[in-house]
Amino acid sequence: MTDRRFALGRLGKALAGLALPRTPKADVGPPPFPRPPGALTEAAFLDACTRCDACMDACPHGSIGRIPSGRLEGTPAMLPNEVACHLCPDTPCITACEPGALVATEPHRILLGFAEIQEASCFTFQGPECGACKPACPTGAVVMVGLHPTIDDAACTGCGLCREACPVWDKAILIVH
Repeated sequence: MTDRRFALGRLGKALAGLALPRTPKADVGPPPFPRPPGALTEAAFLDACTRCDACMDACPHGSIGRIPSGRLEGTPAMLPNEVACHLCPDTPCITACEPGALVATEPHRILLGFAEIQEASCFTFQGPECGACKPACPTGAVVMVGLHPTIDDAACTGCGLCREACPVWDKAILIVH
């Protein structure tokens, strides 16, 4: 019975997604938040995405959410400043995307944005040692220069794991999309 409920729930979500208005291509610009890993170009993504929530349901970390309102309402997006993408090696969000709005992408090639160190908030620029961001970075983009972290933009995916590891209350790392 559980499998049947799951299947009916999925079908209901898919049908509800078909009833949502599509965004005309002429209105397509960059989304306000990064799309899930492996997303096609914005216009192609909007054409392919059925708003079925499969990518959100598949993410084991709850990193993918839905844009709540506006012209892109209901489409999946990420907030790496709030919930980091864990760059799962098996990319379950991509695997779950049956319409093909998300395509196979190696985790180190995912690009959600870029990390920026906020020196005014970073412990290392105030005196105490820290460096919690360095071991948290799965791509080696956080590099220590002396006692201070810097970001290698060529290696940064904008996943937000460095920000998540930052012990500063006001977070000394900002992910820019």
